[in-house]
Amino acid sequence: MAAFTVVIPFYQKEAGILSRALNSIFEQTLQDFDIVIVDDESPLPADVELKDMSAERMSKIRVIRQKNGGPGAARNTGLDHVPSETQFVALLDSDDMWLPDHLKNAHDFMTRFGAQCYWASMQASEEFYYHFGIAKLEEKEGGKRLESDPLVIEIPDLASVMLRDWAFLHLSCMVIAGPVFETVRFEPSLRLAAEDVLFFADCILKSARTILCDEPGAARGMGVNIFHGIDNRSPEFLRQQFNTWVALDTLETRFHSRPADVASIASYKNTARRQALWSQAGRLKRRQAPEFGLLARWIMRDPAILGAAMRLGAGKLDRRPR
Repeated sequence: MAAFTVVIPFYQKEAGILSRALNSIFEQTLQDFDIVIVDDESPLPADVELKDMSAERMSKIRVIRQKNGGPGAARNTGLDHVPSETQFVALLDSDDMWLPDHLKNAHDFMTRFGAQCYWASMQASEEFYYHFGIAKLEEKEGGKRLESDPLVIEIPDLASVMLRDWAFLHLSCMVIAGPVFETVRFEPSLRLAAEDVLFFADCILKSARTILCDEPGAARGMGVNIFHGIDNRSPEFLRQQFNTWVALDTLETRFHSRPADVASIASYKNTARRQALWSQAGRLKRRQAPEFGLLARWIMRDPAILGAAMRLGAGKLDRRPR
């Protein structure tokens, strides 16, 4: 069996995006892989993208079709169908592309250093300016340098570092070994939110050793993304903020004995509350009814949002002209 299984969740409308991702896999300098594509009831079925694929390439591809469950559910299905002999799972979003040495670097460094979790840098781009690479992370946080060309580092308290700023992590740059991919899963109910951040934290906590490589492993594409078109006027915005809060609340339970980490998470939770309340204030300003049902669910889980609402209201009153 292959050393790597590549898991691709697929939900796209535009032809050519999956083919582009697959071409980047088949152009890898290390060819020891098989591929699991999970068609999450995609508007453009995966079969349409694969109809002109050569028999040689198709021999490495397995397509699983399921009812739409979102990206987390699709990735879980892929992880559940990884062959037992697989050493490593590499995740790739269907609208992203790998650079040629991604699997080679992951295999070399994970094998050499006994790592169970690995990230490469995401290739820099103007569209996704908020991502930063592992060299920048080393400047900010230090860590132990394992290799200089390319730069490979280890940060012992990586989970805490991630809680302060996780913009150096991306799913398409991630590789995990058996002890991690056999047990860690996404929380699919948190679609539109921080399910990937929760998954990152769980993988880091589960992994005996995590290493980070500065050489870019993937480049961002421009296909359908669950966040595209969602702003504070969108019908999905309140649910996105609620699910983000739930993900952060779940994350807080993982770090309950570490006060500094809890404080970092609490700050993000407060941001989610404020964003949610501003969106509902905007609805009132536009003479639209607030989303009472979801707000009631939020209050039941998080009474602190009432205090945030009162502070928001007091702040608005303080800014009124006198």
